[in-house]
Amino acid sequence: MPKVFNTYARYYDLLYQDKDYLAEATYVDGLIKKFHPQAKSILNLGCGTGRHDSYFQGMGYLVCGVDLSDEMLVEARKRAIPEKLEFFTGDARNVDLHRKFDVVVALFHVMSYQTTDDDVLAVFETVKRHLAPGGIFLFDFWHGQGVLNDPPIVRVKRLEDETIKVIRIAEPVHKENQNVVEVNYQILTLDKKTDQWCETCETHSMQYFFLEELERYLLNSGFSLKGAYEWMSDKPLFFGWYGLVVAGKKL
Repeated sequence: MPKVFNTYARYYDLLYQDKDYLAEATYVDGLIKKFHPQAKSILNLGCGTGRHDSYFQGMGYLVCGVDLSDEMLVEARKRAIPEKLEFFTGDARNVDLHRKFDVVVALFHVMSYQTTDDDVLAVFETVKRHLAPGGIFLFDFWHGQGVLNDPPIVRVKRLEDETIKVIRIAEPVHKENQNVVEVNYQILTLDKKTDQWCETCETHSMQYFFLEELERYLLNSGFSLKGAYEWMSDKPLFFGWYGLVVAGKKL
């Protein structure tokens, strides 16, 4: 996994330039204010290039981001304001910052990258270890009902800026007996300065979850479910591809 995202770091923000990080951070902030209005600190597991975190710090939170990829964090640190936003290399399954936070988040499908029971439970243990009393955990995920109703298809994305052109072809393999979609990427990049093309092939295995099993995971890890929503909505989770859960640590 680290090598995949180290490779991605160069063009990650370009690939997701149409992703509205401000709107997403504002959405999460609204849920934090609803479920934990006194919260002042956030730990972001799987923070990538820190786009959400830069907005969280602008909203007044003290923020720590954790990611497996050093290259991703090089980009993230360019947005950091000293004493308001810190980044650390680490694995969401076992990192220990020896600190407590009011809120832990895992966004942009970090939980769906956990493809075994042990992986999921390990991340939940990390969250529990870092949550202060009364803290909450927010995470988004691929929702099983949405995936089954609208199966994944081949997608092609073409983007460029002043230095690079990227063509990404995503070919999914749906393993229904495992609740996993293997997304096979072929990524072609053109360095405009050297006029050289480079090809990279990657496989991202993504697990989708049904709400009932997430409730069992949470219960077994010492959490209670506080809310489940369609992503970027206050509507209850039903059939959409993407969901968000708010959980609290049991006292």
